[in-house]
Amino acid sequence: MVADRTWPGLLLVLTGTICWGVGGTVSQYLFQEADVPVTWLVSVRLLLSGAGLLFLAWMFRGRAAVVRVVRDRRALGSLILFGIFGMLGVQYTYMASISEGNAAVATLLQYSAPVFIIAWVLLRQPAEVTKREGTAVMMALSGTFLLLTNGSVSALSVPVPAVLWGLLSGAALAFYTLYAGPLLREWGSMTVIGWAMLIGGAAVAFLHPPWQIDTSAWTLTVLAYFLFVVFFGTMLAFWFYLESLRFLKPQVTSVLGSMEPLSAVVTSIVWLQIAFGGWQMLGGALILGMTFYLTLGKPPEKAGQEEETA
Repeated sequence: MVADRTWPGLLLVLTGTICWGVGGTVSQYLFQEADVPVTWLVSVRLLLSGAGLLFLAWMFRGRAAVVRVVRDRRALGSLILFGIFGMLGVQYTYMASISEGNAAVATLLQYSAPVFIIAWVLLRQPAEVTKREGTAVMMALSGTFLLLTNGSVSALSVPVPAVLWGLLSGAALAFYTLYAGPLLREWGSMTVIGWAMLIGGAAVAFLHPPWQIDTSAWTLTVLAYFLFVVFFGTMLAFWFYLESLRFLKPQVTSVLGSMEPLSAVVTSIVWLQIAFGGWQMLGGALILGMTFYLTLGKPPEKAGQEEETA
């Protein structure tokens, strides 16, 4: 029997992760069917979502909680680095991978982040690889091979640019996870992520100003999909995921967060008619299995520290 207090958490995390996964598929439609530029969408979704999250933080936690972090010079420097190399890095590489390939593969490749984290930790503090870490790496590598080749070594089933951007997305997510911890613990997740989104969105706006977009050919459908990506696929997805940590243990939130790639795969296959071979399905299952394997083996307090960065 599920405790009454866990139901809000379950609803929040499932809604948030599904929105994020479906948002990736909707972004694919905008890139490939409506010719929306990647840099423009990344800039606008970060600026609007960041402003929305800071507004929510202001409403629920007060003005001081929002402005303190940017008045602290040391914190502001870290926040700028996180906003550009963490938030923008993750968002842009993920969206570029979707644009070059599809949302299902991009999302699964982003889930290779734990392998990059393990590699970084071992470089910083050389030590013997544990059995759990070695197994996780082998699952990730095997899953990635099957995902990209569909079991055939003679042909790549996914465009090379999509693969490169996807792997860069995993590396960016690893940096995001490792770097964000101290900021989130000291200043609060909603405030830090809101400012990071604004900073990242402002940085990429120099490459493609938000006002430089021709919307004359946009239909109501395209507009609706754009609004979904910004508000449901980004702002609410982040907010709901973070709020779920108030009701659920971090391990539970992390495992349920695996609905993100699953929802991206399902919507890509059913809605966009993306071909996904049997070996690719197995590869995706191995990558997701690696996430479960690592998450369920974490001590609760360690998992909690990392999950606030999601």
